[in-house]
Amino acid sequence: MTSFLESVHRRAAARPRRIVFPESADPRTLDAVQTLRARALVHPVLVLDPAAPETHAALCATGCEVVDPTADERSAAIAAELVRRRGHRGLTAADAERLARTPLYFADGLVALGACDGCVAGAVHTTGEVMRAALYLIGPAAGVQTVSSAFYMVVPPFRDTSGAAEVLTFTDCAVVPYPDATQLADIAIAAATDRRRIVGDEPHVALLSFSTRGSGSGPSVALVREAVAQIRSRMPGLPVDGELQGDAALIRSVGDRKAPDSTVAGRANVLVFPSLDAGNIAYKLVQRLAGASAVGPIVQGLARPANDLSRGAVSGDIVNVAAITALQADDATAS
Repeated sequence: MTSFLESVHRRAAARPRRIVFPESADPRTLDAVQTLRARALVHPVLVLDPAAPETHAALCATGCEVVDPTADERSAAIAAELVRRRGHRGLTAADAERLARTPLYFADGLVALGACDGCVAGAVHTTGEVMRAALYLIGPAAGVQTVSSAFYMVVPPFRDTSGAAEVLTFTDCAVVPYPDATQLADIAIAAATDRRRIVGDEPHVALLSFSTRGSGSGPSVALVREAVAQIRSRMPGLPVDGELQGDAALIRSVGDRKAPDSTVAGRANVLVFPSLDAGNIAYKLVQRLAGASAVGPIVQGLARPANDLSRGAVSGDIVNVAAITALQADDATAS
């Protein structure tokens, strides 16, 4: 994992982004922000927590940019954006003004307005709260309806003769339980897009199944085939194939035998699972049995990045996610 994360940090530092942290009262966040600033990985923006005024002096002493959601004039624009996006769902102007002055919604509002490049939260807030704020204010990327997640699995070498650890994208393992074909296509496209940004190599996308190229049949196989057809229509230049079994996707000798004309079989580095059951079980098994490091989950498919931390996160986790968030900001545009 060291070389992968070193690469992430190096590339983030080459083009530091403005990353906003709404959980500034949490000591882990403060420690992470000081590390990020000292190493010049990102430009941290700290949102003061009105419920924790005793922390404000220490935050202002960090040398980072500090903003107050209750006094910042941009809260009015954020409230207006909330009404624009959610008014038809019953969100009132009064509720929008209240939300816009809370740290989490104010932070995502800064991202939506383009004042910050990404947001990192979740050490204090639940996943539901983090995702809701991001969806309310940032929303999915153009052409994408489904926001999902990926783990970056750093595994022992199994096909690289240099002996270096390899990085595989596992998606979706945390958000969408039973995707339909269009959702599965969204997940695959988002994972491929983010792999270029985060890992920096060319994605080879395998949609996994218990079947390879017609060796089996059933509803889930048909689902994967339809998703592959949609991906090829939407991104004709993307190396993608399916349905493929796991060994055919990963091992060149097996892929050559089971799908000899495939440009992905045996070369896959993005593994798209047909359900959350499959993805979640797979990443945990690989993590525990193969000794892999699981970096994530990283939220993908948003118009601008907003990542969710585990509430068990330590300072180092926040540093790593902030650096990944900075890489996700490349070429991201608000909807």
